[in-house]
Amino acid sequence: MAKKEATPAPKNVPSHGVFVVDGEGEKAYWTKIGCAWSHSDGSGFNVSLSAIPLTGRLVLRVRTEKE
Repeated sequence: MAKKEATPAPKNVPSHGVFVVDGEGEKAYWTKIGCAWSHSDGSGFNVSLSAIPLTGRLVLRVRTEKE
């Protein structure tokens, strides 16, 4: 299976949203707490958070057009 490479976003536009997720499956509660920008070499991210979660897990998701 070929690895899908992400299309780089413009520099000032975040490529990912950062969420804290509590729970599992259908009952999971997602809260957006920040954004992430891909490094130009594709080897990492710069992350900006508006909150620091005490519980749950952090999830980075590719931004959609509606964001």
